Amino acid sequence: MSDQASKPAPAVKKLFIKTYGCQMNVYDSQRMAEAMGAEGYVLTENQSDADMVLLNTCHIREKAAEKLYSDLGRLKPLKAERPDLKIGVAGCVAQAEGEEIQRRMPIVDLVVGPQAYHRLPAMARAGRGVDTEFPAEDKFEHLPKPAATRRAPAAFLTVQEGCDKFCAFCVVPYTRGAEVSRPVSRILAEARDLVARGVREITLLGQNVNGWHGEGPEGSEWGFGRLIRAIAEIDGLDRIRYTTSHPNDMADDLIAAHRDEPKLMPYLHLPVQSGSDRILRAMNRRHTVDQYLRLIERIREARPDIMLTSDFIVGFPGETDQDHQGTLELVRAVNFGTAFSFKYSPRPGTPAYERPEIEGAVADARLQELQALLTSQQKAAQEGMVGRELGVLFEKPGRNPGQMVGKSDYLHAVFVEAPAAKVGDLVRVRITHSAPNSLAGVLAA
Repeated sequence: MSDQASKPAPAVKKLFIKTYGCQMNVYDSQRMAEAMGAEGYVLTENQSDADMVLLNTCHIREKAAEKLYSDLGRLKPLKAERPDLKIGVAGCVAQAEGEEIQRRMPIVDLVVGPQAYHRLPAMARAGRGVDTEFPAEDKFEHLPKPAATRRAPAAFLTVQEGCDKFCAFCVVPYTRGAEVSRPVSRILAEARDLVARGVREITLLGQNVNGWHGEGPEGSEWGFGRLIRAIAEIDGLDRIRYTTSHPNDMADDLIAAHRDEPKLMPYLHLPVQSGSDRILRAMNRRHTVDQYLRLIERIREARPDIMLTSDFIVGFPGETDQDHQGTLELVRAVNFGTAFSFKYSPRPGTPAYERPEIEGAVADARLQELQALLTSQQKAAQEGMVGRELGVLFEKPGRNPGQMVGKSDYLHAVFVEAPAAKVGDLVRVRITHSAPNSLAGVLAA
């Protein structure tokens, strides 16, 4: 009998993961759960009976570190009651804070950055440690293959990590490192594996996903548009999305893919951050308002029905009323389907951190004005869907008997009375009603 065959199965232990922030963290949490699964851990939704609690953190939102330490404080009684409980901190706050986390919170056993989480099992076996290195090896190649279980009908797939843009407000280049693009062969293999497990929609992820330029067959370099076309050739895959993009990396082949590839959904998140050239320069965005607007024209010419979304930072250091008015003018010119807007908050280590902040009340008032405009555009976009027939991929049952919930082509949540339907069905739905953050409809005849 081989050593592999005679090796006893690991004892079952319970793992609780709390995921903060972005879609990439959701993906990373799934991969960490798979890595720990090889060590005998199974996921639990009950933190109190877990053998290991893992907090996968995000540094983008305001007061990210404070929220982490607050959550760790709530774990102190559980650790005191069960000293053998392992507590780990992963993600971007782990990368930024490093050993400081264990100094402030000795209850933390493991601190692992987003580029080193493939080494989490070994750290767990060791019992305690900090790993915030940027290892040379590809972490994806060191992670175990997922167990052969059916997944949800929609899944994330990371194709690119890190960022070289160095926007003045952003910590990503410091917590995720330089831009790295995964090779074509590995992306296609993971995509095919997802589809074989029942996935019908894949969202490609990256901090600067449209800047992906990976190694293709025989060492050739591919662009992102070509990658999307290759993924679209996978039988059984019906939908492709991607996020998050930078305006400077919307190459011609990617715009053409929006025109030519029906599996690429008519939805594009393209952050602009400000409608003032002066503020864009201060942010180190390396594009102007006019360049952004001309890019939007080209995209809409290629795909007239595309829904555009964006990100905005209000109250960036030095922003004036005139700068703010420029942002409102850009929003009116583009007419976004939805958008995310935030008041600027300084991030230690970024170029903007030491710059004088504008008065909080002023920033609050500007944010409210911008959000009111964006909300009105979102409402109009959703009401414009009423009467239309859209594709909807059912992802889960609704709260009411016989109800299903899924995502439309435009990423709206759609509620449908469909007693005979099941999770994973992709159906045509006639939209009958628009609610503040969702749509409702009936199965098309």
